[in-house]
Amino acid sequence: MFSIKDFKAELFSTTPDQFEQKALTLFRYQYANVRIYREFVNHLQVDPQRVHHLTDIPFLPIQFFKSFPVVDQENPLPEIYFESSRTTQQIPSRHYLPDPSLYRKSLQKGFEYVYGPLANFVILGLLPSYLERPHSSLIFMMQEWMQLSAHPENGFYLHNMNELYNTLQQLETRGQRAILLGVTFALLDFAEQYPLPLQQVIIMETGGMKGRRREMIREEVHARLREAFQVECIHAEYGMTELLSQAYAPCNGRFYCPPWMRVWVRDHYDPLEVKTHGQGILNIIDLANVHSCAFLATEDIGRVYPDGSFEVLGRTDTSEWRGCNLLVA
Repeated sequence: MFSIKDFKAELFSTTPDQFEQKALTLFRYQYANVRIYREFVNHLQVDPQRVHHLTDIPFLPIQFFKSFPVVDQENPLPEIYFESSRTTQQIPSRHYLPDPSLYRKSLQKGFEYVYGPLANFVILGLLPSYLERPHSSLIFMMQEWMQLSAHPENGFYLHNMNELYNTLQQLETRGQRAILLGVTFALLDFAEQYPLPLQQVIIMETGGMKGRRREMIREEVHARLREAFQVECIHAEYGMTELLSQAYAPCNGRFYCPPWMRVWVRDHYDPLEVKTHGQGILNIIDLANVHSCAFLATEDIGRVYPDGSFEVLGRTDTSEWRGCNLLVA
């Protein structure tokens, strides 16, 4: 018999050969318990009893998080939720968290899967603080990283770049490793005002410049940051309000997922045509989305490679400005 408690206990030890069976198990649970997802599947006239492979599973458009509580019915509507950044005219996405420990575990294990123990790094953010954006999943992520890192220099430096510059100099002198994560335009602003060579610091951007600076392709952004900080690679993080897992690009903009997350592509003109690799609009399976929906159709255009890694190439024409680029609006 299926146990949601056992599923969560084993989630972050998922191996590649277990992924499909776990995804199918979670699909059946969410069809039975997440009303909005069940209605969506029924509208597509998909018989859940005939879903036997990953390619049979319907992907829920993330726009549903703007209009409905996408959450299982075993729990009352929780008080804790994440909300996407937006302009005053936009409706935000809202992702409810009946079990915040899932996100905390995903944040830690996903980061350490790529970079190793968080305790090895000072965590520096060119982002607003938690008090400024209490419902931002990105700010929650940084706050959690800082707690696990426990270094005294950890902090949000968006409003004090001079202090950030001094801190980076001190860390370099000590040989202390650090992560500097920020929205793209804030990193570019800092690079122009405070260029300095960084041997111990990972520069990580999370995207976003709409309305703040002229749009630039990733190669140009990374070239400017590499020159300012004299580093070989600019890293990147891929996440969103509707996901409880992140993918990381250690170099050259190519993202890699943790074992409990996969990215596929769907056709521009036929959203039900989904492929494991190729170019199209990104679909994501995030098994950490236990209590909402693990099967999401995004608005990001990308390319997925046969090894499961992926690039983000842009956004669909109908998508709104949202996410990290509006955090500091």
